[in-house]
Amino acid sequence: MIMKKIAWVVDSSAYVNTLLKNHPDVYVIPLNIHFGHEQFVDGVDLTPEQLYDRIRNGSDSVKTSQPSAGEFAELYTKLSTEYESIIAVHVSNSLSGTISSSQSGAQIAQVQVECVDSLSLSAGITGLVVKGLHLQEQGLSFEEIAAQLRTEATKFRNFILIGNLTQLYKGGRLSSAQFYLGSLLKIKPIIQINNKGELQELDKVRSYKKAIQYLINKVVESVQQEETKTVYIMHANALEQAESLKEAILLQAPNVELVIGEISTSLAVHAGEETIAVLWYLP
Repeated sequence: MIMKKIAWVVDSSAYVNTLLKNHPDVYVIPLNIHFGHEQFVDGVDLTPEQLYDRIRNGSDSVKTSQPSAGEFAELYTKLSTEYESIIAVHVSNSLSGTISSSQSGAQIAQVQVECVDSLSLSAGITGLVVKGLHLQEQGLSFEEIAAQLRTEATKFRNFILIGNLTQLYKGGRLSSAQFYLGSLLKIKPIIQINNKGELQELDKVRSYKKAIQYLINKVVESVQQEETKTVYIMHANALEQAESLKEAILLQAPNVELVIGEISTSLAVHAGEETIAVLWYLP
């Protein structure tokens, strides 16, 4: 049997676009979602619509957990019989224990895996894998590709408009006082994943309209000053708002490529319904 060159592994916090979904060498390992004592597999037995419905109407707390080391070991053992090497790109280590499980799984399976901390999530992971596939086409080794992706990860830029404070509060990321004041004043928090892969609050905007304009300004500024070529607009059950945002950006930056996608259910658990984010890599 002729072994294929590189297997690519991502966790389900990634935005699995058409390229990744249809690529024969890309594998997705799902995170888990917990409603009370019930457990669901992200993207397998819980749709985004079902998630939002349960969050809106249910009283159980909802949490996520990374795949176990055993699940990674099983996947890596299988892939090692088909591929020369494996590159795994995961959600930021500061936000999840997924990369630690991945590394432990590789040790259990006794398989060499290049685990890349994306320092991001969602389309940030997507962008790195797309870059990696291009580097693979150029003939770089899997170690060289992984090294370049770790450098590329530091070029990630993002601005996230939280759509629903209720879910942030339920997830323990807001105190009761912050939730009450934010709801009362209709504050729209804008957060960012910094270049260490950590969540940080950037601004509090007093209306949805102003918050959307904030996102528009950030994208247009990067396109004009940094020559950004591609921007992802990710949303949580807010397609209409994402399309309106795309139209508004194109009015000021008509040559930028704008890709709309929906965040995974595992991310929607924390971000909440109607969250919208703009994400890109600097050239």
